[in-house]
Amino acid sequence: MRAGEFAAEQIGGQGRGPLPGEVGPVLEKVFDSQELPTAEREDAWHHVTGHALTVDRSVDFRATLQVIDLGAAQVSAVTYSPLNSLRSATSIRRDDPEILSVALTVRGHKLLNQNGRRARLDAGDLVAYTSVWPYEASTDVTGVQEGTAASIVAEVPRTLLPLPANQIDRLLATPLPGRDGMGALLSHFLTHLVADTSPYRPADGPRLGVVLLDLITALLAHHLDDPPIPSESRQHALFLRIQAFVHQHLGDPQLTPSTIAAAHHISIRYLYKLFHQHGLAVAEWIRTRRLERCHRELADPRLRTVPIHAIAARWGFTDSANFSRAFRAAYAISPKEFRALALAATVLTAPKALPARPEH
Repeated sequence: MRAGEFAAEQIGGQGRGPLPGEVGPVLEKVFDSQELPTAEREDAWHHVTGHALTVDRSVDFRATLQVIDLGAAQVSAVTYSPLNSLRSATSIRRDDPEILSVALTVRGHKLLNQNGRRARLDAGDLVAYTSVWPYEASTDVTGVQEGTAASIVAEVPRTLLPLPANQIDRLLATPLPGRDGMGALLSHFLTHLVADTSPYRPADGPRLGVVLLDLITALLAHHLDDPPIPSESRQHALFLRIQAFVHQHLGDPQLTPSTIAAAHHISIRYLYKLFHQHGLAVAEWIRTRRLERCHRELADPRLRTVPIHAIAARWGFTDSANFSRAFRAAYAISPKEFRALALAATVLTAPKALPARPEH
């Protein structure tokens, strides 16, 4: 039996049609501080979370909690003011459901300590932690316009994961990139799941639970194939995230060192330092990437009818004259001359048409 089939059998609920009045998995509101008087919010929150999450009393506490049930798995969407989270050894002895949690940071900054590791998490990061070991976590919303942090947390029984527990423990409290590769697949699944308002059938909950288990297993297995990410690599991981961000926004003329630094909650000075460590200058690196995209499209015969200024604008060059100067400086030829030569070469190297066969 494959792992996914085993998980489906454990989760149950498949193989029959919906009973009258049954509905599929939906995101249910469990807590909303705005619906309560200020004086009652903290006690109500502690009641819902079992006193595991303590609030920062120096700020006006705001929080929401929504949950979707996927059989044995569960996904929660949470927003909250700064708070602290603690799971003690006493709590574990009293009640340990042996749950593995994988959290996606949507907004804000977090610190998580577990199993001798300390992870700093920013928007887009994934992290795994478990109910088996004590942990501490805190949240910071400095620079967050909404004033609240936001996370999506997936919880699955450790026993349903087809990976040895001691291997999973190697990745606890280790930041895992959620914007690309295996991490992006899980991140997209979680964000779509909590945002989608489409109706589901009752049997869809366990099926989605199987998908979630498979994605978490794939993510963990992917990172277990490589050495665990040491804390000192965080700078390099940040640099890679910034590069990915730039590639995604190359066409935005407002892409500048200031907007890049703001999007990653760092200072411009620190951004320059990161690039300098790799022998790069921020603005020059952005301009080079944009010119490369323009160079590629100018040589594309499928785009021969697209004006040069339109291609330049597509990649963030709003001034045609500045673009022409930058292109000539980079390639020692004007955009117009390069396009003519590139398209002529395409015609010369294109395969010749076969002569028509005589009709019989």
